[in-house]
Amino acid sequence: MSKMERNEYKLGAILSYVSLGIKNIISLIYTPLMIRMLGQSEYGLYTLSNSVVGYLGILDMGFGNAVVRYTTKLRVENNKEGEYSLIGMFIMLYSIISLIIVFCGGLLVFNIDILFGKGLNFNELNIMKYLMILMIFNLAISLPFSVFSAIIIVHEKFVFPKILEIVRSVLNPLIMVPLLLIGYKSIAMTAVATIINLLCIIVNMYYCFAILKIKIKFEKINMIVLKDIFGYSFFIFLNILVDKIYWSTDQLILGGMIGATSVAIYSVGSTLSTYYMMFSTAISGMFLPKITRLVTKNSSNKELSDLFIKIGRIQYIIMSLILVGFILVGKEFVIIWAGDIYWESYYIALVVMIPLTIPLIQNIGISILQAKNLHRDRSKIYIFIAILNVIVTVPFVKLFGSIGAAIASSLALIIGNIIIINIYYAKKVGLDIIRFWKEIIRMTLPAIICLIISNFIIGFINLNGLKEFVIKSFIITLIFIPLMWILGMNSYEKSLILNPINKILKNKKNI
Repeated sequence: MSKMERNEYKLGAILSYVSLGIKNIISLIYTPLMIRMLGQSEYGLYTLSNSVVGYLGILDMGFGNAVVRYTTKLRVENNKEGEYSLIGMFIMLYSIISLIIVFCGGLLVFNIDILFGKGLNFNELNIMKYLMILMIFNLAISLPFSVFSAIIIVHEKFVFPKILEIVRSVLNPLIMVPLLLIGYKSIAMTAVATIINLLCIIVNMYYCFAILKIKIKFEKINMIVLKDIFGYSFFIFLNILVDKIYWSTDQLILGGMIGATSVAIYSVGSTLSTYYMMFSTAISGMFLPKITRLVTKNSSNKELSDLFIKIGRIQYIIMSLILVGFILVGKEFVIIWAGDIYWESYYIALVVMIPLTIPLIQNIGISILQAKNLHRDRSKIYIFIAILNVIVTVPFVKLFGSIGAAIASSLALIIGNIIIINIYYAKKVGLDIIRFWKEIIRMTLPAIICLIISNFIIGFINLNGLKEFVIKSFIITLIFIPLMWILGMNSYEKSLILNPINKILKNKKNI
């Protein structure tokens, strides 16, 4: 690898973290502004429309990864003609999919009264129709031209797309906040997102043709290559489908049975659960290279179990602190962040977050399954729990409303992502799940003690708003850290904190 290529990777990696940080900060600031300015009903319509059109997005079929994989293979073989023909083939495939999306989207728009007439009024149905038309158009034009962004990655140009991603993240709220302030609503938001998307497509195409000098050839589709691509993409598509069913169906059911307001309340709770997931993913990502090396070297199940438990413990330290904090001051946060009318979102988030903690601290297991080529079985398990979630949600929504959808998701998580997958990890993968649970139960003791002590102390604080939230959060953290240090953490986990501190102190002494 040349120095230029190494710099491209390094700068691309740095920009990835910068982009992630900017997106999260913007989301935390922009989302509550958007919620307040749109109002509960229209915010619910916006998220519901996104959920409906999002199902059409799964028709992507997982081809995004296939574009990168197969085009890269041809580049390595220096087969330029084959590369240009493959790009043309993917554009044709995506164009066909786009036509199918427009057709299916049109059917949904024309039948929106039937689908959501029970839960939405006449005005809400009209707004939703316009939102869906814009979103369907946006999706339909995005798919064929997404090939160009994939080509940029194939050519190992990481800096340009990351800069474009950052610009896009900043541009959307920069344009939308003034428009929301002067009275524009969800339709304007969707129109702005569509225009920005079109501009990004044009920029990507220019970069591909002017800078990378690519060419496109439209020839007869090679059925052998196409069959191979479908075989590769199928399980990626399956995972996308299951995720969509599991995390988006609740909003569709609520929209059809109750209305836009319930969707808005549920969406805020769901957003908080998504933030919770991000903390776990950020931690696990650092250990992926080590897992790959261990599995490649045919390491023993004990070595994999040791790593599985080691990473799970580190994740649990962070996740248990967040969960304890959310249990105690999450309601105040929701009210400050989204507004008084979203107080129920706290309970929706909490009901999902508690069982979600277990699969989050076990997410290294997914990498182990992929490395051992056992991820297909996981996909089958998740199809089962996704269908179970849908079946259970309908009666639970009838009985309990928005919180019923969260309870149904929680039950599905417990059955599939905790009970069934842990049995699978133990019996089929060979991981020491009994030892894992012994370690986690032992670490739960300081978290429970912190919950009890903190709840008693913060009960004496009588302040309002942000000041109360900050002081309570500080007290919880102050109680949690020494308890987890003494009763929960082992010498390795303590060294992760002490070693950097000792190095800093040593460097200061040398100066």
